[in-house]
Amino acid sequence: MQEKDPLKQRIRRGEIIVGVSAPLDSDRGRLEEILSKDTYDFISLDSQHSPYNEEKLVTFCALAEDLGMPVQFRIKNTRHAYLIGNILDLGPMGIEVPLVEDESIVDEALDAFYYPQVGRRSWGGAARHGVRGRDDRLEYANWWNNNGILCLQIESLTAVKDAAQLAKAGVDCLTWGPADLSFDLEAHPEHPFQTVDDCLVNVLKQLEDTEVRVSFRTGTPDQRDKYLEMGVTVFMERPRTT
Repeated sequence: MQEKDPLKQRIRRGEIIVGVSAPLDSDRGRLEEILSKDTYDFISLDSQHSPYNEEKLVTFCALAEDLGMPVQFRIKNTRHAYLIGNILDLGPMGIEVPLVEDESIVDEALDAFYYPQVGRRSWGGAARHGVRGRDDRLEYANWWNNNGILCLQIESLTAVKDAAQLAKAGVDCLTWGPADLSFDLEAHPEHPFQTVDDCLVNVLKQLEDTEVRVSFRTGTPDQRDKYLEMGVTVFMERPRTT
C-alpha cells in the first residue's frame, strides 16, 4: 500500500480530512474500537472543557502514535499560547488554540509551535511526536516544521471579520466553535451575519487564495455533506455509537 502524504500537506491541498474525539483515559482496546467505526485521519483531545494531566497525555499520545494516529490537542486558554512548545513535548502533533481574535496571539502561537529558524520553540522532550529515529536536532526540527499542524479557533464576530489577518503563514486551519460564536451572534442581533453559516461563508471567502483550511465541529457524519458543499474540508466528529 502506498504511504499517504503527510497530513499537513493533505490538509493544505484541500483533501477531505476527518478527525474523531476520544477520552484521554482510553486504553488500547477502547481507542481501537473508536477508530474501527470509520476512516479517520487524526484524534482530537480537549483540555479547554475537560480535565487532563501531563502524564496521561504522554501515555495517550504514545498509544495513538503506535496506532498510526496523530493527536490534535486543544489547549485550556487563549493566553496559554506561550505553553504550546511545552505541550508539544508531551506528544501531540497538532495544537488548537481557542478563542483567537488578536494577531498578537497568532504570533505567539507561531513562535511557540515552530522550531528555529521559523519559530522559537525550545529543543527537547523524549515524548515528542515523530522523534523516534530522528535523533539529529536539525533533522527533527525540519521534519516538525513541515509536519506539525497548528489550528486557531474562530469563536467570535471579531475573529470572523479578521479571519484573513489571523490566517498567517504557518497556520494550517481555522477551526470553529459554533456554540460560543452563537453566543456572540445572539449578543449582536443587528449584525449583518445572522447565523453561524453566514459567518462560515464569509471566512471561507477570505481564505480562497490561501492554503489555510476551515475545520468544523460537525459532531456526526451525517452533517458532512452540507459543509462539504460550503467548502469545509476538515471535520471533527464524536465517536460513532454504532
